[in-house]
Amino acid sequence: MKKLLLVVLTVGLLPSQTVAGQSVQRSAEREGGSKHASIQGVWQAVEVTIMGPGARTIAIPEPRPNLTIITARHYSRVEDQSERPRPIPADVTKANADELRAVWGPFVGEAGTYEVTGGSVITMRPIVSKNPAVMGPGTSITYSYKLEGDTMWVTQQRNQNGPFTNPATIKVVRVE
Repeated sequence: MKKLLLVVLTVGLLPSQTVAGQSVQRSAEREGGSKHASIQGVWQAVEVTIMGPGARTIAIPEPRPNLTIITARHYSRVEDQSERPRPIPADVTKANADELRAVWGPFVGEAGTYEVTGGSVITMRPIVSKNPAVMGPGTSITYSYKLEGDTMWVTQQRNQNGPFTNPATIKVVRVE
């Protein structure tokens, strides 16, 4: 679960996002839809479905240790992917490498920009990340998504290295 949640929701359709020449939110409002026709807002992952060998679905228990905030063009996310409470070292300056990995390894922090294409594809471009290998020029991750009310399913498609062999689908719910 630790590695899979690294990709947990880093996506967002903005209310004024142009898709096929129309604003997604404005189009939905004209048709009597919800003001939440976009995915701009605050989200939490509640479930991860892993595909391929060993396929399984993992429910993320309460309290959910993740939060993704999506604005008009940017996103920010933080996650605690540990399977148990992270230890608190008595003195971080004296902690050894294994102790520091136990504290910081399961933590994910990332922020960047995104764009939506084709109405259901989101490409994320991290500007800053705890993991420097996933940020900077030429790095990206692409997801497909399905939005139903305040629930969204986001499925990994590809990153700068190519398609995902066993993509994960992350179920998220809007919390604000």
